[in-house]
Amino acid sequence: MKNINYLINGVLALAVIILFVMHFSGKKESGSPQAVLAGAEGVSGILPIAYVNVDSLLLNYNYSKDLNEVIMKKQEDSRLNINQKANALRSDMQEFERKYQNNAFLTPQRAQEEQQRLLGKQQELQALDERLTQELMIEQQKLNEQLRDTIVAQLKVFNQTKGYQVIFSNTMGDNILLAGDAYDITAEIIAYLNKNYTSPSK
Repeated sequence: MKNINYLINGVLALAVIILFVMHFSGKKESGSPQAVLAGAEGVSGILPIAYVNVDSLLLNYNYSKDLNEVIMKKQEDSRLNINQKANALRSDMQEFERKYQNNAFLTPQRAQEEQQRLLGKQQELQALDERLTQELMIEQQKLNEQLRDTIVAQLKVFNQTKGYQVIFSNTMGDNILLAGDAYDITAEIIAYLNKNYTSPSK
């Protein structure tokens, strides 16, 4: 399924480039590739398209770093909570085992009640672990959407003076197999985003 998405993205990218070439070649009397490129963006020879390396963006955008820190702290707090309860339960189980081996329970019924209580605590711990994991996944998805919306909104403002017709995202070189360095605006975008972001810690 993932490979199909990459293939579709590649075909769409190629189709957009062909459309640009056809569009600009129709406006020029000369059908040469140089005339097409010059018609796209003056004399620079660069089509009005660009791409951003998403991996670099997420590693270097301060807002992304702050959101990642929020998620990591929640994961650590969740793990600490689970580990503390698991250690307490382990101690209770060891205590139960010690009492059981030394016939410390007054009646078999009392031993069975204690065993059932410990099993109930174990089930509660498992349910808590699942609930916290689910909450973290939902929180991470929400923060990812928030980050994406922020980047897209900032890109629209950034592009008001740049005039790109298309800005592609490139993740680990999967979406764009080959492109000239002139089309990579990752560093420029990161600088722009960080300039317009103030960390809450500051």
